[in-house]
Amino acid sequence: MSDDSHDGHDDHEHHEPDREEFHHDPIGHAEVRAGMTVGELADSYGDAGIGAADLHEAVDIYAEMLGDEDVTNFFGLAGAMVPTGMRKIVAELIRDGHIDALVTTGANLTHDAIEAIGGKHHHGQVHAEGKTERDHDEQLRDEEVDRIYNVYLPQEHFALFENHLRSEVFPAVEGDGEDDDGVVSIQELTAALGRANSEVNERESVDEGAGVAAAAYENDVPIYCPAIQDSVLGLQAWMYSQTADFTLDALADMTTITDQAFDAEKSGAMVVGGGVPKNYVLQTMLVSPEAYDYAVQLTMDPPQTGGLSGATLDEARSWGKLEKAARNASVYADATITLPLVVAAARERIGE
Repeated sequence: MSDDSHDGHDDHEHHEPDREEFHHDPIGHAEVRAGMTVGELADSYGDAGIGAADLHEAVDIYAEMLGDEDVTNFFGLAGAMVPTGMRKIVAELIRDGHIDALVTTGANLTHDAIEAIGGKHHHGQVHAEGKTERDHDEQLRDEEVDRIYNVYLPQEHFALFENHLRSEVFPAVEGDGEDDDGVVSIQELTAALGRANSEVNERESVDEGAGVAAAAYENDVPIYCPAIQDSVLGLQAWMYSQTADFTLDALADMTTITDQAFDAEKSGAMVVGGGVPKNYVLQTMLVSPEAYDYAVQLTMDPPQTGGLSGATLDEARSWGKLEKAARNASVYADATITLPLVVAAARERIGE
């Protein structure tokens, strides 16, 4: 045997690869037990991957947003969140000082007011047994019941809402026809709606709480509704404007919300759903010297279509809507499931 013989192992020494991205952080396994709190469950999600890890990160960021008094919190609320039962969560965030500016849809404000003045939404079904979905909806049409997936709303509540607007809301912001031109901002209208909801709710001793707009009015939190025309509230405002000294200024609110962004020492965005509320919250930073320091998005829309609703918050960073160093997380799941979880866990974290 020659002197340079070897056992075959020397040529295969193990070398650790140069790993810039990889860190030793093994996946754990979520623990679930009887009696654990929502916060403990969210902490346990942090041991796991995929959506569980995203939700854990969202809780961590939202808790930091709420726990820092220097953060101005902007909240975007799209979708059918009020009629599906998320109303009290948002109202209580406002009452506890955790929302400084609310951007939402005219539809959510419509359904919020309906409940404030005595109407109710009801559990329903997508289609009745033995019927197609179309047959079921044709029957609901005949019975004058509107359907939002598995939620029902009797149409007479819209008549109640119209009367509420015409007797309690619109006259409060209508011009006097002399030195007043009758032009009001959308935010002034939403404040008048909140005041009326609060007053009628108390006066009529309505079982349901006064809700989101009332909480905002009582706590001086502005509500912005940039696509108010796209709702029953907007339709009613338009019809009223045909015979009254009343016009909405669609641009006026941009000054107020931009001022809030300018004055913020730090800012955070909680965006529930997509559409106009999401973009209106984020675009505010395009005319501000700063950008969002924190952002959380709860959505089901994928980013691959290029649509705004599914666009990632990282993409928003490229526009200058988020700071380069901003903390952000997106959770891709039904917001009626994720919003209560994130809010409950974040509140537990900060002790409020």
